[in-house]
Amino acid sequence: MHYRRYRRKGGDCIAYVKVEDADNLEKSIKRFKRLVEKEGIIREWKKREFYEKPSTIKNRKKKALQRKIQKKIRKMNSSKNY
Repeated sequence: MHYRRYRRKGGDCIAYVKVEDADNLEKSIKRFKRLVEKEGIIREWKKREFYEKPSTIKNRKKKALQRKIQKKIRKMNSSKNY
């Protein structure tokens, strides 16, 4: 049983699971799905499915940062009210 991920020339990622004769096929498929999920391949594919303008990317990242800061502030305030 081998699993691995490597990059090809174009930058594409390939995840694969090498299945031996004695291995159970269902377990190997499960292992492959887990590997793909862990590597974030499907998430990245969905992110790149459509073109996103640079200004949209910038705004999305800015809003995510604001949410992160607000969450940190709420967490600090709630810990003081013990």
